[in-house]
Amino acid sequence: LGCSGRFDLMRRIGLDVGLARIGVALSTGSLALPHSVISNDDQSILKLLDLAKEVGASVFYVGLPLSLSGSQTDSTRMAIDFAVILSEGEFEVRMVDERLTSVSAKRALHKAGKNSRQQKPLIDASAASLILDFAIASERDGNWSGLTLEAAREY
Repeated sequence: LGCSGRFDLMRRIGLDVGLARIGVALSTGSLALPHSVISNDDQSILKLLDLAKEVGASVFYVGLPLSLSGSQTDSTRMAIDFAVILSEGEFEVRMVDERLTSVSAKRALHKAGKNSRQQKPLIDASAASLILDFAIASERDGNWSGLTLEAAREY
């Protein structure tokens, strides 16, 4: 499923979905920037849909947490289930392999001088930013990057 218009002008949202928290990143042009962390609760979908409307987003890129071998885990199934519910809104939802994004985010924050306590609230938003950055870099020829929900389920 493609999209119309220029990709560099479209707003995108990247999500790192965890059991307790969801890291959120927004695109600005071709840049992916950490935005916030929200609780993963019964209001999270509504908050994200409201944010998408507020910023004029076209697509959600949800991290697909596969094991290092590429197989699905309980976290994978949780992220897919979350993405399926999110897709009931009016926005395109794609899944992006997120292996090692949290590890990379932790390393980057450590290098920036943040201690473990300071890192915790930032890691999820930074991981979402890495997911979104990968997605933006992978967009080609007017098509979204990542997997459709159907393809993610079969992965």
